Amino acid sequence: MTRMRTYSVITGTGKYIPKRRVGNEAFLQNEFYEADGRKLEKDNQEIVGKFREITTIAERRYVEDQFMTSDIATFAAEQAIADAGIDPETLDYIIVAHNFGDVRHGSTRVDMVPSLAARVKQKLGIENPATVAYDVIFGCPGWLQGLIQADYFLRSGDAKRALVIGAETLSRIYDPHDRDGMIYADGAGATVLEARESELPTGILAHGTRSDTLTGADMLYMDGSYKPGADQELYLKMYGRKLYQYALEHVPQAIKACLEKSGMHLRDIKKVLIHQANGKMDEAILIRLFRLYDMEPDLEVMPMTIDWLGNSSVATLPTLYDIIQRGEMPEHLLQPGDTIVFASVGAGMHINAAVYRL
Repeated sequence: MTRMRTYSVITGTGKYIPKRRVGNEAFLQNEFYEADGRKLEKDNQEIVGKFREITTIAERRYVEDQFMTSDIATFAAEQAIADAGIDPETLDYIIVAHNFGDVRHGSTRVDMVPSLAARVKQKLGIENPATVAYDVIFGCPGWLQGLIQADYFLRSGDAKRALVIGAETLSRIYDPHDRDGMIYADGAGATVLEARESELPTGILAHGTRSDTLTGADMLYMDGSYKPGADQELYLKMYGRKLYQYALEHVPQAIKACLEKSGMHLRDIKKVLIHQANGKMDEAILIRLFRLYDMEPDLEVMPMTIDWLGNSSVATLPTLYDIIQRGEMPEHLLQPGDTIVFASVGAGMHINAAVYRL
């Protein structure tokens, strides 16, 4: 006899995509430097063209001057709460994933006290003191890690509802003299997760996380501008080539391990939603994943938004999922009973994955 089990199910989604479009041509007037302070001798047209070839990014979105991360996180949360049709006072947890807190326009200063989750709860007007609000600082995999934590709360019986948000304003913390800065973008995505009793597996079926800090903690870091004599602010930096190789080596294996944990095969998966970090890197990850199963790669299973939204870190996965759920990518529609995979990689270095059935 099949028994009822508790599963964590996404019942509402939301997003905030800034209206400010920034095309690659916006960087043609920048002065780019190497990490050692040498000015790049290549023409900017060539630099920007090569950047698009490597990353597939043609444009990205930057947040409006009057908004900060907690603002856009709240906008996405309001959409998700409305989509779920719930009273926000019934939320047991509000988990906000980010990496730099609230950064005001014209500054690179990080503001993280109080937590963004506390600020979002306040902006939502939630009075319930039992609604616990806290942040997750976990690099780009932060939103998915928040989802994983919420799953533990819900399945344990500690909670019935959780709001998990990923929000970032990376446009305010990149070095304008570092060509890698062109990859970054702003945005927010949110999901409402609820506990559901079911005889059949549904919602989050399995998840897994790994942290390779011993060898990977320095791949993404904060440091001064590449331009000699520039201001003394700290900017987000990365060893792009090392990060690329790390992702290719470990992300496919992490996804496969998660699929095995769920009892699923790659052929059972309708879509693979990977953190939108770099278009070519994500394609290479997917190809390697298919090879682990001795299958012919099918790039159509991987919806992509990075070419027009850029890399908004923790916001890319929930934003992508909301876009799909609202039918805004007709070629990637999902139906009840479909099974998908979420996966992300980022600063730490951290990797996580989750198998989810609609």
